[in-house]
Amino acid sequence: MTARIALITGITGQDGSYLAELLLEKGYEVHGMVRRSSTENFERIAHLKDRVRLHQGDLLDPSSLITVLNASRPAEVYNLAAQSFVPTSWQQPTLTGEFTALGVTRLLEAIRFVDPGIRFYQASSSEMYGKVRETPQNEATPFYPRSPYAVAKMFGHWITVNYRESFGIYAVSGILFNHESPRRGREFVTRKITEAVARIKLGLQDELRLGNTDARRDWGYALEYVDAMWRMLQQPEASDFVIGTGQQHSVQEFVDRSFAVVGLDPKDFVRTDPALLRPAEVDTLLADPTKAREQLGWTAQTDALELARIMVEADLEAQQRASGRRVGGPGTR
Repeated sequence: MTARIALITGITGQDGSYLAELLLEKGYEVHGMVRRSSTENFERIAHLKDRVRLHQGDLLDPSSLITVLNASRPAEVYNLAAQSFVPTSWQQPTLTGEFTALGVTRLLEAIRFVDPGIRFYQASSSEMYGKVRETPQNEATPFYPRSPYAVAKMFGHWITVNYRESFGIYAVSGILFNHESPRRGREFVTRKITEAVARIKLGLQDELRLGNTDARRDWGYALEYVDAMWRMLQQPEASDFVIGTGQQHSVQEFVDRSFAVVGLDPKDFVRTDPALLRPAEVDTLLADPTKAREQLGWTAQTDALELARIMVEADLEAQQRASGRRVGGPGTR
C-alpha cells in the first residue's frame, strides 16, 4: 500500500515539527518546504531529518511552489509558513503581507495549476479577532484585526474561503488561538517568560522585561493542536474551525505560575518596559471550540498553567545542559 503524501510549509517551526511527527506516526510520507538562507535552522526537526524529504521553495516565488508540488505530489498541503511574529509586522508590514497574505494566494494558485484535488490547510489566527466584537469568539464572530500581521492573516483566511467556493478546492482554515510548547520561538512572550525563569533560577539572568501583562489569552499546547489540523483535512466536506481551550488567563498569571515552578517571586525580577507595548493592543481572546468538539471530536487537554510548568521544566533542563549549572549549585538561587 502506497503511503499518503503530505507537504508542510514551515516544517522547521514549532507547529511544523509537531505536525511532521504526527503524520509520520500515521504512516504518511512527509515532505517539507524550507527557504534557502545563509543560516539554516533545523533544530526542531533534527531528529526527523532522515525521515522527511525537504525541498527548497519560497512563498514569494510562485515557480518554486509549482516545482515543490510537482516534486512531492502531495495529497495534503499544510501551509504553516508565514512571518508570524506580531511586533515584527509593524516594523516590516509590506514583507509580512507578501508572506502571510499573498503567499497563501501563490500557494493556492500553484495547487490549482498542479493538482486541484490536493487538500489544503491554511493556518489562520485568533489575532484576526483583534478588538473583539463578542466573547468568546467562534467561527461566525466578525474580525477586527489590530496589527499588520492580523490583517495579512485575515487576507489569507478569506482567500482560502474564496478558492474553496470559486474553484471547488478542498481548502480549510484553522483559526488557532495561542498555542505554545518548549519548541516555541524565543521571541514569543510565553517562551520569553519560561526561558527567563530558567535562566534566573540558574543565576544566568537578573531580570525579565515585559510589556502589557494584563492582556488575556486562550493558551493551549501546540502538540495537541496539530492533531486538530490533521482532523480538518479528513472531513467529508471542507469547513473552517476555531481551535482553542475555551479557558483564558492573563500574561501575569502565566508569569506567576512560571516563577512558582522554581519557587521564586516574580516581583523580584519582572520589570515593565514601555518599549514592548503594542501600538494597538489586543486585550482579550477566548475561543469557543464547540464546533471542533462536535464535528472533529477534538478537545484541548492541557491548560495554560500546566503548559507553563511543562515549558519551564524543559527550559530549565536545556539551560542546565547548555551552561553546565545545576539548580542549587554555585551562583543559583
